[in-house]
Amino acid sequence: MEPTRTVVITGASSGFGRGTALRLAANGFNLVLAARRGQALEALAEACGDAIAVVTEVGNPDDVEKLAKAAIAKFNRIDVWINNAGVAALGRFDDIPLRDHQRVLQTNLGGVVNGSHVALRHFRQLQSGTLINIASMLGRTPSPYYASYCASKYGVLGLSDALRQELRAHGEEGIHICTILPMAADTPFYEHAANYTGHTLHPFPIIDAEAVIDAIVAAVDAPRDEITVGLPATAAVLSERLAPGLVHRVTGVVSHQLQMETAEPAAHAPGSLHAPVAIGTGVHGDIRAQLEAEAQRSRR
Repeated sequence: MEPTRTVVITGASSGFGRGTALRLAANGFNLVLAARRGQALEALAEACGDAIAVVTEVGNPDDVEKLAKAAIAKFNRIDVWINNAGVAALGRFDDIPLRDHQRVLQTNLGGVVNGSHVALRHFRQLQSGTLINIASMLGRTPSPYYASYCASKYGVLGLSDALRQELRAHGEEGIHICTILPMAADTPFYEHAANYTGHTLHPFPIIDAEAVIDAIVAAVDAPRDEITVGLPATAAVLSERLAPGLVHRVTGVVSHQLQMETAEPAAHAPGSLHAPVAIGTGVHGDIRAQLEAEAQRSRR
């Protein structure tokens, strides 16, 4: 009988992280849950059973080292590490404070570098393990008003590709690097994002969070180099390969119209960039409901 596997999940207090934790707990995994919100983490760990909560700022290398040590102290090993934590600052590039752009990069890319570093050191000792990095379709096809977010996700894809090359060069076939590329999904991500657009946020298209969680859970058992989630993502990847210039022009025009011309006015909001917020602790968010309400108002 194989020992129970241990999975570390960052950004576990809501969205994809929370949904993945609940799903893996139901399948009997040991879980190490990381995020900035201690109370939400503790409640999730209790709901998951054999799990521990470790308050972690993924952009801080010391915190990530402590996370790995806590996992090994409790469960003796780490089999899967999921870099899921992410933040965003949305708006015209120069309207967003530079410290906010830097924070996005520190968390989304720096956090993945930190997590990948400690995970791979451990996996190389075992000569086995799976590293799952949550990227985004915006790491393949950019969008206006998401500049630093796109930069961070392009970086995640480049990091993952380079790590695969290293592992292949050394014949380390027992270690897998998987990147997940979701489209915009109905999670609390948009409630947590810093918004400098002057409007309510209008991502498009929106997919169901459960589809992304399905892909992450599947990658735990059957990792693949790169997994796109949903037909829109698959179509975007194909279009990007065939006609990148056209795709960038079209998505730029459509995204601008939806975000800056169609969306309702809204005040600037700092989101959860620099400090965690109490709202948005579920798997699903309220973005679909917001968009439907705005659509109804526009038809009146």
